[in-house]
Parts: sequence; C-alpha cells; structure tokens
Amino acid sequence: MSREAIEMNVESVTVEAADTKTIRLTWPEGHNPEFKTGQFITCNWPDEPSYRRAYSLSSCALDRGFYEFTVRRDGKMGTRLVDWIKPTQKLVVLPPAGRFLPVYEPQKHLICMAGGSGVTPFRGFVREATRQKLETKITVLYSVRTPKDIIFNSEFLQLARENPRFTFAVTCTRAQPADQWSGRSGRIDAEWVRQQVGDSAETIFYACGPTPLVEFAEHIVLNDLGVTKAQMKTEKWG
Repeated sequence: MSREAIEMNVESVTVEAADTKTIRLTWPEGHNPEFKTGQFITCNWPDEPSYRRAYSLSSCALDRGFYEFTVRRDGKMGTRLVDWIKPTQKLVVLPPAGRFLPVYEPQKHLICMAGGSGVTPFRGFVREATRQKLETKITVLYSVRTPKDIIFNSEFLQLARENPRFTFAVTCTRAQPADQWSGRSGRIDAEWVRQQVGDSAETIFYACGPTPLVEFAEHIVLNDLGVTKAQMKTEKWG
C-alpha cells in the first residue's frame, strides 16, 4: 500500500465519554484501500504537518468508505481533537499500518486486556468476528476508573448478545457509592486473567493502553501464567 498522505473530511464526531470522542473520516472518491483490523492510522491537522500522531482504528476492515478512531483528551494532539474537531473539517491521514492484528482461527481464544482508550482496537476485533460469524473466542477485560469512563459500553453489550463467543468484562478502579456500580472492582490481576483461560496453548493475549498497564499485563502473562512470548501482543503509549 502506498504511504502517501491523503486529506479526508471529518464526517462525524461522537462523544463516548467526558474526555473521549470517536472521529469518522470519509474516504475521498475512488479511495478503496486494503488494510487489516487492528491497524492504526497516523493523522495531522492540515495547518500542522510536522505534528503527527498515530491512533488505533476503532472500526474494522469490513467498514468501508470511512475510518473511525477514538481519542482521549491527552497531549497536544488529543486535546485539540477532543476539544475542537468538528464535522466538515479535514485531517491529513497516512494509510493504516501495524501488526497488532487479531488471530482469527477457530480454535483460538483471544484474551484482550485494555485500560481507558486502549479498548479501541478491540472494538474492531469484535466487530469483524461478529459480522463474519467466526468461531474464534474473544474475551475483553477492560479496566476503567468509573462506570462513566466505559467506552463503547452499549455496542460491546450488543455484540455480546449477537456473538455467543464474545465476553465483555469491566472492572472499575475508582467507583464510588454514587456510581451504583455492581460489577468487579480493582485492577486487572493474574487471578482474573487466569479465570478466563481454558487451553493456554490455544490462547493469544493482547494488551493495549497506557504503558504501566501493558507492562503489568505482560508480567501477568509471561511470569504468573508462564505463557510463551509468542502468544503475547502489545500496543502501548504514554
């Protein structure tokens, strides 16, 4: 695929949480790229060509005619996008790249650990698997501060209803009584991950999000569970 940057129109901006938005970019006429679910795009504003930032796609390869990526208010680029992006504006986009890809094999179980906006590529994983009616089992273990910080909650719950091989599990680290949270509390830990594992040899572990979370997930998988490094895929930032 050509690595030529292309200017794209912002079609829509959707609020996912107080500090998080999903941006949909429309492909220009005649643009029909081949790419893979789990990859990322690199964007910049037309007036700041030297400042680029990579974002995981939260759409999947079956979504044609547009890219979607989901941004948290963080850093120069993330803050400008969340606070100022509007439909009809434009972003300059480098085509998808990256190797953080789902292994869609019938006997595999993908255990996907995420923190905050790190859940974004897993939306694409599950979208594709559900639409294709794949036999691959997928479990998303998602750590957020409070219930209000859950991104894609309604869509993940709907996908879980449609796909019996998909499990969506959330844990809150700072839930307060006023949140009326009845789910799991605390961080992702080795015991919680271990409970999800059936045949460890057929399990692929993914971790995406802030560096401390991803490194802790790596420690759980490689040390506490004793899984081979080949079965661990990570994407981290910050």
